[in-house]
Amino acid sequence: MSKAGSSIGVFDSGIGGLSILSAIRKLLPQYSYIYLADNANTPYGDKTAEEIYVLTKKSVEILFEKGCILVILACNSASACALRRLQQEWLPIHYPDRKVLGILVPTIEQVTTDTYKSLGILATKATIASGAYEREIKKRAPDMKLIEQACPGLVDLIEEGAPDEEIKEKAAVFVSMLLKKSDHPPDAILLGCTHYSFKHQLFAELIPNTIQLFDQPKVVAESLVNYLKRHQEIKQKLRDVASIECIVTGKKLKKEVIN
Repeated sequence: MSKAGSSIGVFDSGIGGLSILSAIRKLLPQYSYIYLADNANTPYGDKTAEEIYVLTKKSVEILFEKGCILVILACNSASACALRRLQQEWLPIHYPDRKVLGILVPTIEQVTTDTYKSLGILATKATIASGAYEREIKKRAPDMKLIEQACPGLVDLIEEGAPDEEIKEKAAVFVSMLLKKSDHPPDAILLGCTHYSFKHQLFAELIPNTIQLFDQPKVVAESLVNYLKRHQEIKQKLRDVASIECIVTGKKLKKEVIN
């Protein structure tokens, strides 16, 4: 495999996945990373499952062609609507030696290992409509009560760099809608979109402190560390040269949080 063939690819529709990449690099700083933001087609959360699959496959293929042997779908909508199909139908035929991982399963494994009886999820329309969270959570915690709330337009504001006051005002509407869906507030709430991670403190101010607030980046990063420990055949091919390359379709990233 070529030198360039040992990078880890991280993909999102925009800036959201940078929160995942930042967390991964804190735990695995020694590797080479290529980040792809499909800003030309963001947001994914308002698109159909088929549209998301086509766009995700195209972006993953770009990362493969750039030499990545492992790609993380740092996008809940892509993970919910495209991952399974990519893994079962596309990879075995076209890239049997490559791997694509999502962020839903490690997140769900975390929220279902704790003793929560109810969970609220704030996510995009596409993620909620896919039923992926409900399906996977019921496999692991069939008695857990799930309360989901789609947040249309929120990703757009974050991508555009809107003032926090404007984002908070819109987010407050969705948090209120979620809390009103049940007679009792959930034990925990998950920010089921990587874009929301940039506004974690904002959400924390809106959600009662009696409710545990889950964020994805750290959970996903820890999961990747464990994955590489279990898959030495992948780990051994990764290039131990710390570097980052960013690829952006369409408009430029308005904000970077790689640190």
